Amino acid sequence: IGPEEKIIMTERSAAVFIQAWWRGTLVRRTLLHAALRAWIIQCWWRQVLEKLLAKRRRMVLEFYVQQEWAAVRLQSWVRMWCVRQRYCRLLNAVRIIQVYWRWHTCHSRGFIEGHYELKENQLDIQLEISLGSQACKVQQCIPLPLKE
Repeated sequence: IGPEEKIIMTERSAAVFIQAWWRGTLVRRTLLHAALRAWIIQCWWRQVLEKLLAKRRRMVLEFYVQQEWAAVRLQSWVRMWCVRQRYCRLLNAVRIIQVYWRWHTCHSRGFIEGHYELKENQLDIQLEISLGSQACKVQQCIPLPLKE
């Protein structure tokens, strides 16, 4: 092998080396672009998934809040119903006590009950006075002075 072949082989191997380097560069560039595109798509997809997850979390939270408010409202209604029942029982007891007290006062102290009617120039009065077991009825017609 002579010195010329070495030079040709060297030039040829240099050309092959440059071509290999250039092809490698193109492949690496293509792979880099593909990787960047895949990375961009992955980032977008992660954002979409995160938005969906946030939306799902919000819906679950709103449902939970709605259930909690429903429970609170129901508890409030039950408490109100219990208080109202107690109030009605107490009111009924008060009315019973008042009836008995009024009956007792009327029979022990007495009472006056009456009606009156005003006619042209006279006043008709009917009174019933009750003191315990005694009763007195008064009916009177009183003439009124006329102003002329």
